[in-house]
Amino acid sequence: MLPTPELVQTYIADNLNCEHLEVQGDGSHFEAIIVSPAFEGKNRIQRHQVVYAALGDRMKSEIHALSMRTYTPEEYKAL
Repeated sequence: MLPTPELVQTYIADNLNCEHLEVQGDGSHFEAIIVSPAFEGKNRIQRHQVVYAALGDRMKSEIHALSMRTYTPEEYKAL
């Protein structure tokens, strides 16, 4: 069974404090906008690692690809 965007969003939200979270996708490829204070002081690679940690083994088994835009709350407000 392929995961839905809603399920991927739940996986992230359950393990990462997000102020804003949007996930779209087709069951194997997903795109996400993630706004979290956990990204403060982290570069893009470190932010993605935080999200991968929140998803755990699901990135290896359920989710084929995840493209993400990660922002701190301040960065997101400035958009």
